[in-house]
Amino acid sequence: MQRLLLISNRLPVTVEKRKGEISYKQSIGGLATGLSSFYQTYNSIWFGWCGLPSNNTKGVERKKIEKHLRENYNSYTLFLSKNDQRLFYSGFCNKTIWPLYHYFTDYAEFNNDLWQSYLRVNRLFCSKVLEIAQPEDIIWIHDYHLMLLPEMLREKLPGTQIGFFLHIPFPSYEIFRLLPWRLQILKGVLGADLIGFHTYDYVRHFTSSVRRLLGFEHTFGQISLEHRLAKVDAFPMGIDFNRFAKAKADAKWVYDLHERCRQENVCKVILSIDRLDYTKGIIQRLKTFQYFLDKYPDYQEKVTLILIAVPSRTSVKTYQLQKQQIDELVGRINGQYGTIGWMPVWYFYRSMPFKHLVALYRMGDVAMVTPLRDGMNLVAKEYLASRQDNEGVLVLSEMAGAACELSESIIVNPNNMEEVADALELALTMTEQEQRERNKVMKNRLKRYNVVTWAEDFMDRLSHARTLRDELGARILTEDTQQYIENEYLKSENRLIFLDYDGTLVPFTSQPEMAVPDEELSGLLQYLTEDIKNTVVIISGRDRQTLKRWLGNFNVGMSAEHGVWVKEKSGHWHMLEPIQDAWKDEIRPVMERYVDRTPGSLVEEKSFSLVWHYRRSDPELGLIRARELKDTLLGLTANLNLVVSEGSKVLEVKHGGVNKGRASQFWTMEKRWDFIMAVGDDWTDEDLFEGIPDWAFSIKVGVGLSKAKFYVLNHKHVRQLLSRLGQKKKPMVK
Repeated sequence: MQRLLLISNRLPVTVEKRKGEISYKQSIGGLATGLSSFYQTYNSIWFGWCGLPSNNTKGVERKKIEKHLRENYNSYTLFLSKNDQRLFYSGFCNKTIWPLYHYFTDYAEFNNDLWQSYLRVNRLFCSKVLEIAQPEDIIWIHDYHLMLLPEMLREKLPGTQIGFFLHIPFPSYEIFRLLPWRLQILKGVLGADLIGFHTYDYVRHFTSSVRRLLGFEHTFGQISLEHRLAKVDAFPMGIDFNRFAKAKADAKWVYDLHERCRQENVCKVILSIDRLDYTKGIIQRLKTFQYFLDKYPDYQEKVTLILIAVPSRTSVKTYQLQKQQIDELVGRINGQYGTIGWMPVWYFYRSMPFKHLVALYRMGDVAMVTPLRDGMNLVAKEYLASRQDNEGVLVLSEMAGAACELSESIIVNPNNMEEVADALELALTMTEQEQRERNKVMKNRLKRYNVVTWAEDFMDRLSHARTLRDELGARILTEDTQQYIENEYLKSENRLIFLDYDGTLVPFTSQPEMAVPDEELSGLLQYLTEDIKNTVVIISGRDRQTLKRWLGNFNVGMSAEHGVWVKEKSGHWHMLEPIQDAWKDEIRPVMERYVDRTPGSLVEEKSFSLVWHYRRSDPELGLIRARELKDTLLGLTANLNLVVSEGSKVLEVKHGGVNKGRASQFWTMEKRWDFIMAVGDDWTDEDLFEGIPDWAFSIKVGVGLSKAKFYVLNHKHVRQLLSRLGQKKKPMVK
């Protein structure tokens, strides 16, 4: 049975050492609890830190702990020193990544010592995993602590299925670009076959950063890397629905809560449960409740806010300050509004046992879940799942990932105090029927897409990504395939070789005029064209003047402007069919307006086409403007025999009856060829691949969906193949 290797910062079990005695206890909350019902159904192994500093253990103890974890929890641990905890976990993870990814840029520290620790610990994880990992394993890496690990493991296990899931927000490009080590982080994450986020907003932010910083484009979440594909998708994490829906609350504790409410004449309870963290907006929530009591004084002595703040990162000064501010604010509210028989805020600074937590969920008339920024927020889902009566109202921040799923709740901007106060008033007056109608829809959704479904969905998409990778990988030009092409080449007498230019023989450049043939390419073309058995055709979107200027000294055939013009090796340029260009006077001004609106773009005019280039423009703006311009051009050319086509950072308007496939027939029908090969890199070459005979060799440059039979990774591999074909030797015997 295939193994699943789950890797996270912490194990689902915590190891403690007190008075020389080692104890083990199952972790509560977080990823471990969420995945507990899933990973036990797989042949799973969990990697992570056990919570015990290496400084507190000796060699013998460590071996004993490792053995106990393997045998009883099927887990493998590594030991981090107190210094690692300080620099890696408390440092880079929670002083750099956590605040930056949650948009608290003022809290983010950019310290190279912290980064070096992050790098080192990720390497420690990699070494630990490699001790037992096998190529056929499935590896699933979790969260922001280990964003370098996918690439590290990919280098050592290139064929292994690797998934990565980020459980916090991924910020917009403008925020992410502040990180000095942004390129390393992106490359690290892109080592995975499948990258998961909670919402499509985070997917969009990630792909935007990848495009802007690394230059990799994506199509429907599929990123074309240099050597393979990576898939990015949204998977909103669920909860163990039945655990909350069927749980039994602590009866005595419930009675005591209700008795206290009765004594204080409390009619309604607003519930707030959060880990104490500045991203949760607890201080803003308290201030909003204070504003609510001022705006709606009739609710004084009738509504109580139960505030649960679970201790978190108590050694960090920022969190200590948060705790102090919350304490003071609770005291101020209770002092200002409280009476002998009523306390506005019941404040608990501690974690709650599960049975108490469920009791609070079922007691709260309103759940006030208003984080300033949150990756998902499972409290909102737990509240709904716990409501056996289908009543209660969820007031939810639009900044929480859960808001994308729970649209039937009252969605608010947590920074808008008046809006949230009005939402509380609406929630407190909502009829029971409306509560049940809203909650029924959301609960059914949560029940269907629970945590097990979430995990299985991710694993299914990971398997699909692997299948796609294998299918494409099977078409990568291997040594055996190259040898076969070479043998067929050497056996043949009449060879026809079609070569695209930009992106195929030369890399793309920021300015089109800079892509002149270099010495290596000139030598290759000279070598190939000296062979009288070869007919080499450069079939390009370039204009004929440029092709003649750059390649006129070589004995090659040419096709310019995607097939408008053709020229035999020793002939003259002529058009395949008469084409008019009067339409250009109408289209040119439109393109020029978009040049003015898009810094870095330009219009290239060819004989019978117009091309709008935006390679030097801001990637995001260029893409937006390209879509706008394409829509405009499609409207203008609707009744004309013109096509609006997209290439690599270009938008071109040309005659509809002309393409590379049609141009290729000018040569393929010339004589009886016994070897034909076509090489190209973008969608315009798909017509070429389709136009040549089925038995011919078609090769796409770059990994992606294509009609070509084979792939090579870049223009360098094209040159290597051409160099091999140009070598004069006898064909190998099959």
